[in-house]
Amino acid sequence: METVSASEKQESIQSLQSTISKLEKALAQMTQKGSNTTLVQKRLRALYTGLAMLENAWNEKPYSYTPEDLTEVHTVLMGLLPSIEEMYAKSKAGSPQRTLLERRIKALELAVQAIEDCLNK
Repeated sequence: METVSASEKQESIQSLQSTISKLEKALAQMTQKGSNTTLVQKRLRALYTGLAMLENAWNEKPYSYTPEDLTEVHTVLMGLLPSIEEMYAKSKAGSPQRTLLERRIKALELAVQAIEDCLNK
């Protein structure tokens, strides 16, 4: 895994935690409305796993995911990146939204890298 500064680690973990929180709220609202929540649940699970993998890589926290779980999560996280990158490209330079998206992209890329490192062991 690439060398990451302490501030980047903190920002990445906070970014994933924030994204998880937003998805949990969306899931609750969708559940109340009776909407199909399959995609949101899949993304939420992938983000939880990505966060766990970063915490494992940086803080040596144990995880209990199988290689099959990690492969699926890797695919889901990779699938999130293009839409976030598209939003980033459309955002205004220097805006808080752009900063948030920049951190989210970095966090997802690092989570994907942590998963790849684990799968390649």
